[in-house]
Amino acid sequence: MIRRFLAVALTVLAAGTVTVVLHRPEPAAADHRGDAPIVIGHRGASAHRPEHTLLSYEAAIALGADYIEPDLVSTKDGVLVARHENEISGTTDVADHPEFADRRTTKTIDGRPVTGWFTEDFTLAELKTLRAVERVPDLRPDNTVFNGLADIPTFAEVLRLAKEHGVGVYPETKHPTYFDSIGLSLEEPLLATLREHGWDGRRAPVFIQSFETANLRDLRKKTRLPLIQLISASGAPYDRVAAGDPLTYDGMVTREGLREVARYADGIGVDTWRIVPTGPDGRLLEPTTLVRDAHRARLKVHTWTVRNENSQLPVDFRLGDPANPAYGRATGDVMGWLEKLYRLGLDGVFADDPGVARAVRDRVL
Repeated sequence: MIRRFLAVALTVLAAGTVTVVLHRPEPAAADHRGDAPIVIGHRGASAHRPEHTLLSYEAAIALGADYIEPDLVSTKDGVLVARHENEISGTTDVADHPEFADRRTTKTIDGRPVTGWFTEDFTLAELKTLRAVERVPDLRPDNTVFNGLADIPTFAEVLRLAKEHGVGVYPETKHPTYFDSIGLSLEEPLLATLREHGWDGRRAPVFIQSFETANLRDLRKKTRLPLIQLISASGAPYDRVAAGDPLTYDGMVTREGLREVARYADGIGVDTWRIVPTGPDGRLLEPTTLVRDAHRARLKVHTWTVRNENSQLPVDFRLGDPANPAYGRATGDVMGWLEKLYRLGLDGVFADDPGVARAVRDRVL
């Protein structure tokens, strides 16, 4: 079944623009809360298509993702759109539009200066005149063949696609403190859009995630939808930094920290390094107790991000000749890495290639 499914999915991918008339295997239910870990299409299927485009989300669905992940930022007129960052020079052709040249500027985002073009300086109608491009063309040169073929999707468009094909959504609120500061709060339009599509109950196929804490605490008062506290490999939630609070991500993964997270969130989304750290040589060390500790606090554990390329994998799972110029972008033993992670009892995996993540899950578990 897995082999047949992948053959169909890869045929669809090879055809170019994906039209999702799928022969999917029996899918894990989009509102899945069972024992098998969920597969989250990271920014869609960003191993195969420019991220955060309908092309990428369609490919993720074709490859068997249980959930698709839109990172959400706001337009000038308060519409949520899917972009990895609100600065869009690396993910669109905005620099090729002379009519927008005067909008290039420098802003302070989460305490750091950032120069470029920002979604909050464009209306939705203006953003729709831009076209998406591959964000990391050196790593994924094949994806550049899709440059210019897709626009910036709204959150509503992503929701409609997900509902049509029976998968869930896993939106991330990007830079919520910053967007609050400019009067474009993300949480209210996020919940309103979900309600408009009938996804606002505890069993809706939705997880809402954030690297910050204050907006999740606020969301807990307003929604029964599952909330996920994102935890990076280092640093601290920006809202806590801005408030002068000493809390760090390291503190959040202690047993006491996890119990506090469980007061407002239903799970954690953590860097794989938090689960299986690497040493100075890039090779894996012994797994931590984080999965067990989080489960004891009644928190789900989702991990990010599993990528195919050698340069994105632990040294233990890289394949090929390191002297070859293509070594860094060549596909390593991502299957072995996924198998190791799944066997540690995770509840979900973010993957750039959800087809591989699905196939390994269905074989291993």
